[in-house]
Amino acid sequence: MPCERKPMRYGHSEGHTEVCFDERGRFIVTCGNDGDVRIWEGLDDDDPKFITVGEKAYSLALKNGKLVTAGSNNTVQIHTFPDGEPDGILTRFTTNATHVTFNSSGSRVAAGSSDFMVKVVEVSDSSQQKTLRGHEAPVLSVTFDPKDDFLASSSCDGSVVVWNIEEQTQVISWPLLQKTNDVTNAKSLCRLAWQPRAGKFLAVPVDTKVHLYERGSWDHVSTLSDDLLTQPINVVTWSPCGRFLAAGSVGGSLTVWDANSKLCVERCKHEKGFTVCGLAWHPSGGQIAYTDTEGCLCLLDGLSTSASDAKDYDALFDDDDDDDDRLVDEGLSGANSPVKKREDEDEDDFLMPATGRVRNRGAFLDDENSLGHEICYSTFYGPLPTHPQKAFQSGSTPAHLTHRFMMWNSVGIVRGYNDEQDNAVDVEFHDTAVHHAMHLTNSLGHTVADLSQEAVLLACPGTDELASKLQCLHFSSWDTNKEWMVDLPSGEDVRALCLGRGWAAVATSVQMLRLFSIGGVQREVFSLPGAAVCMAAHGEQLMIVYHRATGFDGEQALGVQLLQLGRRKRQIINGEPLPLTLRSHLTWLGFTAEGTPCYVDSDGVVRMLNRSLGNTWTPVCHTRETCKSKSDHYWVVGVHENPQQLRCIPCKGSRYPPTLPRPAVAILPFKLPLCQTSTEKGQMEEQFLRSVLFHHHYGFLSSSGYEVDEDGQTRSQKEQQELLMKMFALSCKLEREFRAVELAELMTHNVVPLAIRYASRSRRMALAQRLSELALEKSNQVQEEEEQDEEEPEYSVGKVGRANPFKLAGSTKPSAPSGQPRVTNILDNMTSSRKSAPLAGSAGKANKAPVLKPLAPRPKPRSKVPKQPEVPPPASPAENTENKRPKTGFQLWLEENRKNIVADHPDMEETDVIKDAMGRFRTLSADERLVRTTFKFHQILNLPKLSVVIFSFISIINLAFWYSKTFH
Repeated sequence: MPCERKPMRYGHSEGHTEVCFDERGRFIVTCGNDGDVRIWEGLDDDDPKFITVGEKAYSLALKNGKLVTAGSNNTVQIHTFPDGEPDGILTRFTTNATHVTFNSSGSRVAAGSSDFMVKVVEVSDSSQQKTLRGHEAPVLSVTFDPKDDFLASSSCDGSVVVWNIEEQTQVISWPLLQKTNDVTNAKSLCRLAWQPRAGKFLAVPVDTKVHLYERGSWDHVSTLSDDLLTQPINVVTWSPCGRFLAAGSVGGSLTVWDANSKLCVERCKHEKGFTVCGLAWHPSGGQIAYTDTEGCLCLLDGLSTSASDAKDYDALFDDDDDDDDRLVDEGLSGANSPVKKREDEDEDDFLMPATGRVRNRGAFLDDENSLGHEICYSTFYGPLPTHPQKAFQSGSTPAHLTHRFMMWNSVGIVRGYNDEQDNAVDVEFHDTAVHHAMHLTNSLGHTVADLSQEAVLLACPGTDELASKLQCLHFSSWDTNKEWMVDLPSGEDVRALCLGRGWAAVATSVQMLRLFSIGGVQREVFSLPGAAVCMAAHGEQLMIVYHRATGFDGEQALGVQLLQLGRRKRQIINGEPLPLTLRSHLTWLGFTAEGTPCYVDSDGVVRMLNRSLGNTWTPVCHTRETCKSKSDHYWVVGVHENPQQLRCIPCKGSRYPPTLPRPAVAILPFKLPLCQTSTEKGQMEEQFLRSVLFHHHYGFLSSSGYEVDEDGQTRSQKEQQELLMKMFALSCKLEREFRAVELAELMTHNVVPLAIRYASRSRRMALAQRLSELALEKSNQVQEEEEQDEEEPEYSVGKVGRANPFKLAGSTKPSAPSGQPRVTNILDNMTSSRKSAPLAGSAGKANKAPVLKPLAPRPKPRSKVPKQPEVPPPASPAENTENKRPKTGFQLWLEENRKNIVADHPDMEETDVIKDAMGRFRTLSADERLVRTTFKFHQILNLPKLSVVIFSFISIINLAFWYSKTFH
């Protein structure tokens, strides 16, 4: 019993929509967030009639040639159908009406409102109204009893109430739903449905199940469920015969149950996983129309309303299981069922899904030419495959629009016009110094474009007679021929393209990537692992996103490749999965102005590549958090790291901006999704991590050979150290000394003394002592790194460094080059500049790590050897170990006073000198010893003199602390 899902089509702007059929099934009627009611003669109707009923239309109902709508002007209006002529206002509320419905005869209309009231109005005389009061929150839905005695309503207060219409009283109330304060915040719309004709059951969607309540007794007699439903059910509707119940969920699932057998007989999935908010059954019972929150309309065709048909269809796949199908269709699913027994006996050979039906083979059929057609089978088992996202050009609006943006990036704007008057392409540059604006006749029908500071790249799809063409306008060329064109092979179409510095890349429909020079030379061609989705370029970088596998349950399985296309071509990221928000798709792909890859998904999450953490992706902004309405979006046009700016266009009620008037660009701030960002600690941690992440581009530009803004780099480092110092102070205030040491480990060796000073003033002596040890370790590390830098050979390769074309305006200060350009043969121009190691005792630069051996005789100075450097012999392991030990206070004092002792006793041996020095050192007071030791320590570590006072203060305090503990 298969059903075919027709291709979706755009009907209204994004937001809540509803759908219904007329009584004969000739028309499909929809309403949406744009305030229009559209009357479709069929799903293929390209020019539906529309009626504007207000700024927004929340609900509609159709009966006996009368169309009733609930609009944003707090009224319930009535129009003639299909003419659409206004026929008055039925009733008014103090706020928006949320849902309207007819009774079975069409003589009454019930309407629920956000002012907690339900009204029942006579169509023939709107003055005859009954008001039902009792809800404590906005009303979600209303439905009439087929016999016109009762009315059921659901509300945001969590209750489902059955009313006696004539008495205007509550018959019964069930607390079934989650409480909310507004319809827009409700977990589910909870659209109730009363069984037609006899009205035996009232269907109530409760989370992922449907409860059936019996009319009269109001008992909960049955529950319809499906193990594959994981999201709340939004809306339910009965078939015209009253036997089958269809349900649409928040996750986009469509399910049909047989109310007699309580079995699921149809399953289907929204191709994009959007929320189903409107559902209607065709009067013939063979079709279901549904709408989603994106404003799209779709149709399920070929539905069967007979259980025997389902059994016959299953027999086509398995003739051996006829008896089992018959038992299942008859509703035998208990413990004594033969099916259950067989499942228990042979679990491996006979798999039974939770719904009780045998799993079909070939439950999902799709091909690349189906354009959204899917075959939905009643017994599909397991997760549903996701329709793969189509290829798109980042920075462009949909191709079906007559006036659209073909490209909007940091260089300029490419607009396309395709209407009855003109078919042209306009190119506009943000900086007119790059090039003047251009108007191009689009005779080839170009649909894809990209723009750089060198060229405009255009492409058109192929036809039966003509091949797909790639056209490049190289306006920066110095010769007179500034245009070239290439025909792609037959059967190959352009899917995505981009422009880098000196090259152009094209991804085609046969999973091929073709690389051209900016002058038109074919440079490279290679196959992609999957169908291309989008591409972006920046300088020498090329990023490609493609389908790496089939996604399931609304997920897109995308992969990403990042290539470096300089003279040394290399692959930086090779086919890693591209992380997306749950049930979202890619909407924008590009680079920051500084060259860091980033992208945006349909949920509004902006992610940026973190090169320092193994090329991982970090979310840096969530644009939907700043949207005032669920239907509002931000269309990203650029990202900057310095200053931190997300440049985007606000789109009210849609995903894309209009071409005219020219939309204004807004700037959104970045924010990392850390925990507890409302606290002072969380805010400072977020600022620090964001500062570190957004300044990684300095290292990348430096390693790539571009000049770096040293002032900006210094400011960023200063900002990070200040934040670390603030977090350190906060940790001390909260008595988190271990955390304070962790923060100090992130500080530079020049900032640690400030932390020591703060700890000393806060009288945290143990913390200050640990920080002093940390300062010594950091200073030793810096000293070792400097020595390694001096020992490593330095090579010069001709010219060093190159201008950075990606620097923002204002950062034009020249800086020291940090990269090296590539030459034809690097060995030709390479010269070693290793510094000569000075001999011991020479007048050259003193060794920064002197050997501390005060007990051994001092070696006599050697004569200088100015020309040929002499390498000192390697020291023994014992000497190396000794040399690494820090000098004691006595050794430091002896070095300062040796000359005085020798002058007083010139004939004294070295051993006697040491003994005399030890006697003099013992006569010093403890404070004098500490001060002398500390000042010498300052000279070794090159610390500021203020830090010396701090070390002295710490040492004296420690000595006093030891004295007090020892003698008291």
